[in-house]
Amino acid sequence: MPYHQNPQQAFQQAQEGTKDVIDVYENLDFSGAAFGHQLNHLKHEINEAYQQIENAMEVATDHQRDQLQKFQMDLKAIVDEVNKN
Repeated sequence: MPYHQNPQQAFQQAQEGTKDVIDVYENLDFSGAAFGHQLNHLKHEINEAYQQIENAMEVATDHQRDQLQKFQMDLKAIVDEVNKN
């Protein structure tokens, strides 16, 4: 993903990346045959979302920064939940 100087554009990418992670996580079938493939896809989406959040943090307004930190906490909660299973 290209780095964006525009705070709103960078924020929107981070927001979309976080939403993508949530969508993949919600469709994760822990007991299904495709779990390994789904887990790899989830890991990829999480890494991408973290990178988008880091990029957005560099140009974020204070309000955006608060939201970006919430996105990070949401991602961490998903990682923690997957690691428990």
